[in-house]
Amino acid sequence: IKMALPKVDIDQPKFDQSTYWGRAKHFFLLTNPLNLLTSSSGLDRAKDIVEKYRAGKPVPECKTIDDVWRAKYLYDSAFHPETGEKQIIIGRMAAQMPMNTLITAGMMTFYKTTPAVVFWQWCNQTFNAIVNYTNRSGTTPISQTQLFTSYCLATGGALGTALSLNRAVKNMNPLVGRLVPLVAVAAANCINIPCMRMQELRNGVVLLDEKNNEVGISKKAAFVGISAVLVSRIAMAMPGMTLTPLLMENLEKRGFLKRFPRLNAPIQTVFCGFVLLFATPLGCAFFSQRAAIKVESLENDVSSAIQKKHPDLETVWYNKGL
Repeated sequence: IKMALPKVDIDQPKFDQSTYWGRAKHFFLLTNPLNLLTSSSGLDRAKDIVEKYRAGKPVPECKTIDDVWRAKYLYDSAFHPETGEKQIIIGRMAAQMPMNTLITAGMMTFYKTTPAVVFWQWCNQTFNAIVNYTNRSGTTPISQTQLFTSYCLATGGALGTALSLNRAVKNMNPLVGRLVPLVAVAAANCINIPCMRMQELRNGVVLLDEKNNEVGISKKAAFVGISAVLVSRIAMAMPGMTLTPLLMENLEKRGFLKRFPRLNAPIQTVFCGFVLLFATPLGCAFFSQRAAIKVESLENDVSSAIQKKHPDLETVWYNKGL
């Protein structure tokens, strides 16, 4: 006799999100690049499993609850959480490692000439724009004007930073020059992310109690959440864009790259990919996506309104985003 599957809340992450390693396990599954190999029909099957399980219907495709979780993470990796639409493949979080591997390796391999800097920074910001559009909010979507403005400002900021620093470090240690792309990426993130989420900064984000009931709206929570996302994005880029230059500088000093110059780009690409495989989920895990903030830390008017209606409520939650 086939046993019924246990009932669990699959709309909450499988692992404890109050701990760093719980969040890391969650994002290792969500950002797994192997998810990209699943066919469109396979993704539709995963969606069907999730919808049937949510509705309390039999799920003959799954023998254990772990099978349901596998379908749920596959579903989450490819479908928009609010609109339910299938996302553009290179805009999915699972595409972060392979796409950033190629772009990061390109930025760090070809960083000396102006045309190369322009091309690779343009590639990076175009990819970022696709990711931001793909993962846009379903309730407050990014307008085309906002997307285009953010794209232009971030690309301009990255190019201006990279080209200016390249001139400034010409006579410095070669290792300093190899680190210029990281500074350019960080500068672009500082422009791109706040621009993309300007509506949240202007209007605030929804605050929830422990039962997900709306209790208020806060601009300060939006600022804190966006700042955390900014730190996470830079943290994801840092390992690959600092360790790779150190490796290449060491190989150059040893004369390896002089003997095998054609291995320069392949080595950087493979090493970047290896680092990003871990840096992407570990960077996402720095902060919980369902972020908490003390009521007393909010704006005075928001804090007073919440305390008046909910005197026992000390902490509220909001969606930080990724």
